[in-house]
Amino acid sequence: MTDNLSDLRHIFLNDVPMMDVRAPVEFAQGAFPGAVNMPLMNDEERQKVGTCYKQQGQQAAIALGHALVSGEVKRSRIEAWAAFARAHPQGVLYCFRGGLRSQISQQWLQAEAGIAYPLVAGGYKALRTFLIETTEAAAHECGFVVLSGSTGTGKTEVITALPHGIDLEGHANHRGSSFGARATAQPTQIQFENQLAIDFLKKRAQGHAGFVLEDEGKHVGSRAVPLPLRQRLEQAPVVYLHDAFDARVQRILRDYVEKPCAEFTALLGDDAGFEAHAARLLASLDKLSRRLGGALHQGLRQTLQAALQQQRQGAGLALHQDWIAALLQHYYDPMYAYQRQGRALRIVFEGDRAAVMQYLLDREVRRVA
Repeated sequence: MTDNLSDLRHIFLNDVPMMDVRAPVEFAQGAFPGAVNMPLMNDEERQKVGTCYKQQGQQAAIALGHALVSGEVKRSRIEAWAAFARAHPQGVLYCFRGGLRSQISQQWLQAEAGIAYPLVAGGYKALRTFLIETTEAAAHECGFVVLSGSTGTGKTEVITALPHGIDLEGHANHRGSSFGARATAQPTQIQFENQLAIDFLKKRAQGHAGFVLEDEGKHVGSRAVPLPLRQRLEQAPVVYLHDAFDARVQRILRDYVEKPCAEFTALLGDDAGFEAHAARLLASLDKLSRRLGGALHQGLRQTLQAALQQQRQGAGLALHQDWIAALLQHYYDPMYAYQRQGRALRIVFEGDRAAVMQYLLDREVRRVA
């Protein structure tokens, strides 16, 4: 039997392929990037074994598990595991705690397919704990800068262009703000946290000791920023990004209208995709109705509906600029101006994209040096 693997840092730094033998319901709640769910037991089988364990004890539950996963079911699962192991000879397998399920899978692979394949000591729980601690360590040990600025200034573009940028929106699959939802769903909270931790782990391994993150608040969409990180960011120095108003309108038009529409139509087809995109935009605006006030909300909604109708007819996107500009002037810019007052003492630099990029790169060089 091959040696089992306890070097969790190695697994994530090297994107080691992972075979997750937990049940699908467990996998759906949270998994690791690149992990493939190849369960020893499906959800129904797992439920039956769990009930048996509670009522009759471990030995009876083990016996039932072997009875449920036998014959052709057993052969097909071993064949799938063997195919994965042959395709990924440097990979590993794991269950929840590195216990019975992963041990049985490992034993069957060895006995039936002649493949010695390592399991992760401690399983999913150990891997998950390691990543939680990775983010906590980064929050306590590293330097941080918060990149702020009015809506549409291109903060995410700056973050993704920096070698020491951490893209919270990318990990959360959400562009931020009420209009930030994408055509595809956000990851689960656990998946979001896992991806974020691996990003910290890899960048720290590359030698980065300080990071730049966008000013996101407590949540990115419906995903919560881990508390230790959020608390650190609330005290971090702030760099403020500026851009011309017209450029901001065009960026919002591209990022919140043009690109999302393309995402929806690629996913659902032209007609259904456009209608889903239109419904999402209107719903996003409606979320702000109480903050906007009745008259402003209704006016913006009418302009948005007219812009969507124009877009639906293939007449372009020009009318979208009207509601975007009005929303910036009457809602987002006053809100950001108010927020800026509360963090004025933390602002250490401000400028346009070129100046901000240079400042943040110089700051990182000085920190590493």
